[in-house]
Amino acid sequence: MSVRIVPVDSTKPVADGLSATNEGKCVNFRLVYDGPLKASRGAADKQMLRRHFQPQLRELVSRKGMAHVKALIDTEHPVVTFIQQDGFKFAPIFTEKFGHVVKLNITLLTPSEPGRVVTQGGDLDNRLKTLFDALRAPKAGELPKDDSPREGEEPFFCLLEDDALISAVSVETDRLLRPGHNPSNVVLIIQVVPESVTASIGLSQWTLG
Repeated sequence: MSVRIVPVDSTKPVADGLSATNEGKCVNFRLVYDGPLKASRGAADKQMLRRHFQPQLRELVSRKGMAHVKALIDTEHPVVTFIQQDGFKFAPIFTEKFGHVVKLNITLLTPSEPGRVVTQGGDLDNRLKTLFDALRAPKAGELPKDDSPREGEEPFFCLLEDDALISAVSVETDRLLRPGHNPSNVVLIIQVVPESVTASIGLSQWTLG
């Protein structure tokens, strides 16, 4: 995995919410997060992040161009990977069976002064590790005690079966112009770019309808 950190061009418009673009035959989409992102967080913080992304991924799967993926999940087709963990049934969008990896292009808006993003609000590498852990399905012992699925979390959508499916990461940083903001709070815009690792992906092909 490679990580590239560069300043973002502040003159470019930044997307808000979930979007999708057609680039070749792959669906590129964006996940958005606005809240605390701290280094080396525990199970509760990571599950909070999962819960933020889960409805966005559910909305993605409900879109017309993803009808084939939704059908596979709804019918529990053998190509779909479900992960049962402590009463939760996680449905990763990208799995080893689907034959895809993803590139993540992350825009990180932070209250930190220019040049201080790596030192303020926690170590950047560890903050990204918290994010990557939250983008994948949890492993045994990684869920908060006494947590249980809420309405709309059956199944519980997450981005990845495992963070080993992240092939590359780029991070662009810029100043979050929000007065009196906690230095640990950030705005993230995460562009997800799927890449096929097989010549023919059959039922798992990602296309826009």
